[in-house]
Amino acid sequence: MQNDTDVLTFPTSRPAADLAWREDALCAQAGPEFFFPAPGSSTREAKQLCGACEGRVACLEYALAHDERFGVWGGLSEKERLRLRRARDGA
Repeated sequence: MQNDTDVLTFPTSRPAADLAWREDALCAQAGPEFFFPAPGSSTREAKQLCGACEGRVACLEYALAHDERFGVWGGLSEKERLRLRRARDGA
């Protein structure tokens, strides 16, 4: 599984509007409650599934481009995406 700094170097050549990654995404087989757990619940299982998904980078790009603030997207939680966004913006 990649960590936050590995994600900082992912390619950005794919447009955020490209949703083709959703067709083969592993999350489509698990259901939304798996990726949007109750507050305080573990996100470990969702992140493991994301780590095996070919669409993980595109999913993360989509979440960052659309300011998704809830759930696990591209293998990162809300807090992890916020840290990544701040690191990218130089904050």
